[in-house]
Amino acid sequence: MSRNDGRTNDQLREIKFTRGWLDHAEGSVLVEFGKTRVLCVASFSPGVPRWLKDSGTGWVTSEYAMLPRATHTRSDRESVKGKLGGRTQEISRLVGRSLRAIVDTKELGENTIVIDCDVLQADGGTRTAAITGAYVALADAIAWAKKEGHIKANSKPLADSVAAVSVGIIDGVPMLDLCYEEDVRADTDMNVVCSGDGRFIEVQGTAEGVPFDRALLDQLLDLAVNGCKDLAGMQSSVLSK
Repeated sequence: MSRNDGRTNDQLREIKFTRGWLDHAEGSVLVEFGKTRVLCVASFSPGVPRWLKDSGTGWVTSEYAMLPRATHTRSDRESVKGKLGGRTQEISRLVGRSLRAIVDTKELGENTIVIDCDVLQADGGTRTAAITGAYVALADAIAWAKKEGHIKANSKPLADSVAAVSVGIIDGVPMLDLCYEEDVRADTDMNVVCSGDGRFIEVQGTAEGVPFDRALLDQLLDLAVNGCKDLAGMQSSVLSK
């Protein structure tokens, strides 16, 4: 079936990474999945949370948020409401878990890196774009820390890369990297996080309408793995420049 932007069912949207988007951050990247745009900023600081002090290990975590006008209508800032929404907390934790899965915290030393993922414009797949961009910002922050002598030059805190992509079933057809119009129509919606070597870090999938069988699940996972492989190649390419 044809898609509203002319892509094939196994094709990613146009992906862009703009590194060094902020002047002051140790690592920053604007990542674009089609019209979805997420600013990922990595901040490095010596020291770790109290519960990790004297452990010899570091910490990587993340915070996710959407700007008030990232969507078609304005939403109130959660800071004004006085509490974080459940979705915001869930995605923040997802991004943090995904990054820690490929970080050797012993190699990081007793240092902390916080990744802020702010959605500037949402058109589906904001969490997967956040994870994919956050890795690039994290890699740049670690490179900065090595250059400045905060981390040993021969250390290897990054055991692998990490990327994520959405897949879904629309009218019985599995599709890769759903935009918003496709996401709201999907019978099944799934987000898949993979390491650079193709292993699964997290799979989040729900039948919004009609249940799906094992054969369709396998097709979705195959689409996601291939999509993450392509994203990993793009990450490697942009970090090599």
